[in-house]
Amino acid sequence: MKPLKFTQYFLYTRTREDRKNIRLEWIQRAVAHPIGEYVQADGRIRRWARIPEAGGKVLRVVLLKDGQTVHNAFFDRSFTR
Repeated sequence: MKPLKFTQYFLYTRTREDRKNIRLEWIQRAVAHPIGEYVQADGRIRRWARIPEAGGKVLRVVLLKDGQTVHNAFFDRSFTR
C-alpha cells in the first residue's frame, strides 16, 4: 500500500476533541480494506471500516481523487449497509 498523504484540512480537524483519538492505523485499515465505498460527484472517495477497538463504530475516511490523500476521517453514526 502506498503511504497516505493528508490535506491541511484533515490535519486541522484532527485536533478536534471528537477526532483526536482516531488512530492512523484505523484510517489505513479503512483505505486498504473498506466495507463500503462511494465516489462522490466531485471525485472524492468515501470508504468505511468497522473498528472493533472503538466499540464497533464505523469510521468514514474521505480521500481526494488520487485515492491516497486523506481529506477527512470521522466516526459515521449514520452508516447503513
